[in-house]
Amino acid sequence: MRVGVVDVFVLRRRGDEWDALVLERAPGVRCAGAWETVHGSIEPGERPENAAIREVIEETGLRVERLYNITVQPFYLHRQAAVMLAVVFAAVVADGPLTLGEEHTRAEWLPIADAERRFVWPSERANVRSVATLLGGGDAGTVEDVLRVR
Repeated sequence: MRVGVVDVFVLRRRGDEWDALVLERAPGVRCAGAWETVHGSIEPGERPENAAIREVIEETGLRVERLYNITVQPFYLHRQAAVMLAVVFAAVVADGPLTLGEEHTRAEWLPIADAERRFVWPSERANVRSVATLLGGGDAGTVEDVLRVR
């Protein structure tokens, strides 16, 4: 039984700006060729923040230094006749080598505005704008105590 999913916007700092990681889906998987963020299932009994960290490692090989909860996004899977919830996070990662999992063929670090244009899903475009607004100063400012999970 699936209990939900996570979407994780992977970020690194470039001077006073953020770059976001965009991933291209591999042939033979759902939405082949689409550019998206890290995405994956929450395992039964797993906390969403732990799923977010696990998915970042599985899909990129990068280490999460800070994790922020951003929102919860509903969506409908018509083939399963199920309404799902995606818990949306922003993960600030340490510099390191990028190791893609089997689901993706390419990855690019882009400024937030360019990443927004690259994402195929309108909800991802809206959520990356929220990430940029909330973390614009380098952290979540006055709401750091509410949004920072790790």
